[in-house]
Amino acid sequence: MPTNPDIDIVAYIIAEVLKAKPTDAFCKSIQVQYIERGGLSKKQLEGLQGKALRIEGLHPGKLATLEAIIKKKHLTHRSTITHKIIEPQKDEAAEKMITQILEKYPQHKRVLLFKTLYLQQQTLPTLEKAELEKFYKILLK
Repeated sequence: MPTNPDIDIVAYIIAEVLKAKPTDAFCKSIQVQYIERGGLSKKQLEGLQGKALRIEGLHPGKLATLEAIIKKKHLTHRSTITHKIIEPQKDEAAEKMITQILEKYPQHKRVLLFKTLYLQQQTLPTLEKAELEKFYKILLK
């Protein structure tokens, strides 16, 4: 038996719910949206189904068709954002070089800058670390 495309299950169920509960604001707004847009979202259809299930005398086949329409709708799912908290790893070699240089040369301005950078970030950027290693080799060896 072929299906009849002229039968609109959603419009029929909206009309039946409004017939049973004519003052229901939810169904009135859904009816207006259905007429204007030609369709409803999955959540709206689920709300309509909840109302329709409480009404006596609705044909179970029409409710089953509504349920099939709801299951056929795609689910918009937003994935949750995962926040990774990365613990900054201490660069102990840089810390050791800084303290040894500053013990011998406490007023060395560039190494003092490296110390403040290290205290803020717990690590030094690559260029600064290379420069610190150069100072370490020149000054202490």
